[in-house]
Amino acid sequence: MNSTKNMTKLDVSLLGKKFRGSMLGCLAGDCIGSPYEGETMSSGDRVVLQNSYDKLEGPMYRVMQFSDDSAMTKSVAESLIEKKDLDLVDMAKKFVKSYYQEPHRGYGQSVVTVFKKLRGSKFTDVLLPAREQFNGQGSFGNGAAMRVTPIALFCYNNYERTIDMARQQSLLTHTHKIGIDGAILQAMAIQQSLHSHPKDEFDAREFVDDLIDKMNFVEADEEGLGLVEPQPYKKRLTLVKKLLSEKNGNKPTPDQVVHELGNDITGVGSVPTAIFCFLRAQSPIEGIRTENPLRRAIQYAVSLGGDTDTIGCMTGAIAGAFYGDEKLSPNVLQHCEGSEEFKQLADKLLDAATSVEWNSN
Repeated sequence: MNSTKNMTKLDVSLLGKKFRGSMLGCLAGDCIGSPYEGETMSSGDRVVLQNSYDKLEGPMYRVMQFSDDSAMTKSVAESLIEKKDLDLVDMAKKFVKSYYQEPHRGYGQSVVTVFKKLRGSKFTDVLLPAREQFNGQGSFGNGAAMRVTPIALFCYNNYERTIDMARQQSLLTHTHKIGIDGAILQAMAIQQSLHSHPKDEFDAREFVDDLIDKMNFVEADEEGLGLVEPQPYKKRLTLVKKLLSEKNGNKPTPDQVVHELGNDITGVGSVPTAIFCFLRAQSPIEGIRTENPLRRAIQYAVSLGGDTDTIGCMTGAIAGAFYGDEKLSPNVLQHCEGSEEFKQLADKLLDAATSVEWNSN
């Protein structure tokens, strides 16, 4: 299987399902993961999660609100749809407007500081506030990765544009290389899923090898940056491959996955974890009762605890791009705030993406 093959214009219908799957998977992972954020999940907590997810697949009984993950994803999508290109000033304005309209979404204090500086400066230099973060070192969190889904979709057929746009949009809030590279890796994982098909022979280790090759290039220019660990994403992806290679009788425990890959707010401690959750959920997982691999991926991501909304969001985006929206339960989606809007954004993103010349080459 060639996981990076180009889609043709005849694949627009399939592409639409995958766009919707990725955007809605991102939203669902965020909404389902938010109530568990910061938790250390016990076996009992995982039973509660199983029962709660089962209930979401039944009749409507409550609406789960999305967090800053989906709010910023929405702003990125809206900007790309309106401008049909990356416009950092417009994107920054949308981030700030969204925050001040709904500050309760769970934004971290560091990004709030950036937004306040952007507003106070009237957006004269939209990259300066992020450069000033953490004594000029920039943030290495996962905030740029959590919102990158629309970039990966918009650049669905152009690998170089994906890297460049993922990097550029990161700079609005994250200037540390680890934060930037996390967004690039997440975007590339989504894009590989777009060009992979469940009905084809799928090799999870080959999927990881493709990402390792790409990150070897992305992380090649780290000399002089003073990183504690050189090429951290390549190393984590190697661990992902190792964990996937465990024999059936010796699958890694949730505690082992968290120990090896992480479940925190850093890019390096969450993006590889999300990729692993998508790939691990290709087959049944002990304690997760469902035949639906997309649900299994999101539920598994949340079951690891920690930064559950963001890791759930990123896992859902990757898995949704692979399986398409048909694997997302309509009953679950009706419990997720904004699901109809995210579906419409996905369709508009597809229209915008297929109209730009560099995706048609």
